[in-house]
Amino acid sequence: MKKTPILIIGSIALDTIETPKGNRSNLLGGSATYAMIAAKNKASVHISAVVGKDFPKQGHSVYEQYSDDLTDFITEDGPTFRWGGRYHENMDQRDTLFTELGVFQNFNPRLSELNRRVPYVFLANIHPQLQLSVIQQMENNPTVIVDTMNLWIETTKNDLLQVLKRTDILLINDSESELLTGDTDLQSSAEKIQAIGPKIVIIKRGSKGAAIFDGKDTFSVGVYPVSEIVDTTGAGDTFGGGFVASLAKGESLSDAVIYGSALASICVEGFGVERILKACDKDVEIRTEYLHQTG
Repeated sequence: MKKTPILIIGSIALDTIETPKGNRSNLLGGSATYAMIAAKNKASVHISAVVGKDFPKQGHSVYEQYSDDLTDFITEDGPTFRWGGRYHENMDQRDTLFTELGVFQNFNPRLSELNRRVPYVFLANIHPQLQLSVIQQMENNPTVIVDTMNLWIETTKNDLLQVLKRTDILLINDSESELLTGDTDLQSSAEKIQAIGPKIVIIKRGSKGAAIFDGKDTFSVGVYPVSEIVDTTGAGDTFGGGFVASLAKGESLSDAVIYGSALASICVEGFGVERILKACDKDVEIRTEYLHQTG
């Protein structure tokens, strides 16, 4: 069966990560990377992103393997975006050690004719102005799924609100939804967000799973019990990529959330993308079945 194309716009990075489980340098990372790998099995993945001339061959190989269209994948003179983070013992908190934007600082997506017409667009966690510029280039009224973070809510809220007006599905965590709406009640917060634009709001709740608000019903999905969390970097992007790909395949909203959650639980078991690159269909099947049974 031919896979439905989805366009993923996000960052590509080389990460330095310190966790209680160890340290790693120059890991392949960035929101586009995690989302792409997660989406591959269920969708035809198109990428819009930028790297520098220092981007390693291994990274290029991953993109060639997991993406079906790299027309809007750009290599520019200068260094690739680099980020460093140190996680606390509880793995819920982290400190940013450094951020070197490199060529990503001037990234301004200009989409090919093909990518303007894809039916699903995942705007991963990047500046709202970039997200809006992509939306404005799209044709044929695609389904737009947006991820965001507290930084954009705090520093570019007006830009983010413009994005949300043209968003179909918003992925956000509980602290971010409170920051955006000023409301601690998930139902009330989701309704306020829906009044801005998104028909569907998915509020991620960490170890408590995710709450889904579709304007009619409210339901939740739990989490798979991971025995050892190694690195939580990219778990949200992995969730997003799997979620969007599942929707593009025609699966239900709850199934899409479960699929994204299962992939995210695999992601956190290794540094960077190493674990999801090695994941087999059986790994995902076991976790999706568990989440279906536990509801």
